[in-house]
Amino acid sequence: MKPRKIKDGIYWVGAVDWDRRLFDDLIPLPDGTSYNAYLIQGSDKTALIDTVEPEMSDILLNRLKQLDVERIDYVIANHAEQDHSGTLPQILAQHPQAQVVCTPKCKNMLVDLELVPEDRFLTVDDGETLSLGDRTLEFIHAPWVHWPETMLTYLQEDKILFSCDFLGSHLASTELYAKDEGLVYEAAKRYYAEIMMPFSKMIKKNLEKVQEHEITLIAPSHGPIYDRPEFIMEAYHDWVFSEPKNIVVLPYISMHGSTRVMVEHLVDALIENGVTVKLFNLSVTDIGELAISLVDAATIVIGSPTVLGGAHPKVVYAAYLANALRPKTKFVSIVGSYGWGGIMVKQLAGMIPNLDVEILDPVVIKGHPKAEDFKALDKLAAAIAEKHKNLE
Repeated sequence: MKPRKIKDGIYWVGAVDWDRRLFDDLIPLPDGTSYNAYLIQGSDKTALIDTVEPEMSDILLNRLKQLDVERIDYVIANHAEQDHSGTLPQILAQHPQAQVVCTPKCKNMLVDLELVPEDRFLTVDDGETLSLGDRTLEFIHAPWVHWPETMLTYLQEDKILFSCDFLGSHLASTELYAKDEGLVYEAAKRYYAEIMMPFSKMIKKNLEKVQEHEITLIAPSHGPIYDRPEFIMEAYHDWVFSEPKNIVVLPYISMHGSTRVMVEHLVDALIENGVTVKLFNLSVTDIGELAISLVDAATIVIGSPTVLGGAHPKVVYAAYLANALRPKTKFVSIVGSYGWGGIMVKQLAGMIPNLDVEILDPVVIKGHPKAEDFKALDKLAAAIAEKHKNLE
């Protein structure tokens, strides 16, 4: 694929990774991803915004060669993570005059991660600008979106925000722009849920910060460019600021069928009470789908049998994940079955200290559910429905 022209003197020179299916050996990538890098040619200076995953360095270098780029004056390092900085050493080797422009924290990280010599850096303050001649770059510090050193770059004359990981999506596509907004919305929501949601308080501040700028294009470091910036800005505003919705997320696992029977009864009872349920069997679930569902859910109900007196290990993982992602969930409960006893409720309740939630009365029973157990599940469903009414 050739470089993609955005405007005169502005090009996408990144790489599309069609085959990658796991990020950080943790995050599923059902739609692949892209590593976006951008070349900006001013009348006096040329800047490269970010690089690409080291395994795809040849693609970036080839695109620059196709554009006959003889000199790069600045490499803007918005973020030190290797999928953005991994080709930095090769770029600096080919362009010995180039300076790495980044935040002071990013400098320290790039020295450690990519062994960039300290004399190659130009650190910038929040709001500082850098002239390329007829074009001006403005740097916006955005710490904890999603690492502590992150910044965004705003091209003033062209009103383009290079947003780094902020507002991005893991999506491999031949489309330069977000034309299929339904497809991009789902990919961006998955990306937000898995990567940005733990930092929602910082996201709020940075949404307000970037809205002070007039923006015609948002060019993230993953996924397509937004030529309708309000599309992704409105989506983020909803995910971050809106109250949780009338949704129960129910991750569960069942070893011998008792917990499954309880879960199925509870799902029916919730539906009868007008509550939407998103059910996830943890033996087969894509954790990315579970993460997406947590963005909007008012309640999480965890379903588990006991294993050696505690929750099933896959349920422990799901609880740990929910705690790490810090959704805006308001209520949590637990249902399940045990054979001879245990500390499952205490264990799971103790695993979610990051969640500001009310714990509703659990329904944990011995053996197969009986008539009184089904009544308890009906009571739990009614209690959840009533709690959700108060959110409206």
